[in-house]
Amino acid sequence: MRLQLAIAAGAALGAPARYLVDAALRARLGDRLPWGTLVVNLAGSAAAGVVAGLRPGALLTALLAVGFLGAFTTASTLAAELVERLRSGWWAAAGLLALHVVPGLLLAGAGLALGRALG
Repeated sequence: MRLQLAIAAGAALGAPARYLVDAALRARLGDRLPWGTLVVNLAGSAAAGVVAGLRPGALLTALLAVGFLGAFTTASTLAAELVERLRSGWWAAAGLLALHVVPGLLLAGAGLALGRALG
């Protein structure tokens, strides 16, 4: 039960944080590109790597990685944005996907290394 509560608490903070980041970036940069989704997914990848590298235990992992980062990052919004980009062609969608996946993997690896070094 403690793990479920930790996940719920983390998610209750992660979802509003995602919304605020997205709203701030849209206001500053416009919505030509989905900057908010990109930033939260890349930041979440790096943070998940750090958490994995630190290995803080089940409760903190549930709170931070599963709860907060699970709600902060967003696969569903990315999927909707990819479908929208398909209207401009396959290359536009593929480019957006690559912009999320390639740096996301690199940032997760860097975060993992940092977490291990700190832990």
